[in-house]
Amino acid sequence: MKRLVMPTLVLAAAFLFSAGASAQDYFSGHFAQQSGEAVFKNICQGCHMPNAQGAVGAGRYPALAKNPKLVEPGYPVMMVMNGNKAMPSFGGELDDTQIANVVNYVRTHFGNHYTDAVTPAFVASARPAGMRPAGKAKEHN
Repeated sequence: MKRLVMPTLVLAAAFLFSAGASAQDYFSGHFAQQSGEAVFKNICQGCHMPNAQGAVGAGRYPALAKNPKLVEPGYPVMMVMNGNKAMPSFGGELDDTQIANVVNYVRTHFGNHYTDAVTPAFVASARPAGMRPAGKAKEHN
């Protein structure tokens, strides 16, 4: 078992950094890239696959391609922000613009044609009380 841990970590790091992200992006608690495509390629495609067809393995990762659940923009916003089951929460890692951008990217690619764009203000209004977006310092009263 121990022999598998280090190669697995090395492969995971190689995958994560292959699309141009730096170690600081992943370990600082803030992902620096802003475009929806960059966020998808660096974070989402690891589970949902590059073509967004989903996968089954250690868990079930649903297809985002041609997904009718994406018709309501609040659904993918909440999934990215809060996670669900095997989907981790990215609300503390991504800011409102990044979440809006990746949701818009997925909703307009992979056979999805939902053109009502999500705005950063919409994402901010959907954040649970107390959840700060990445890069925002805690306010002191």
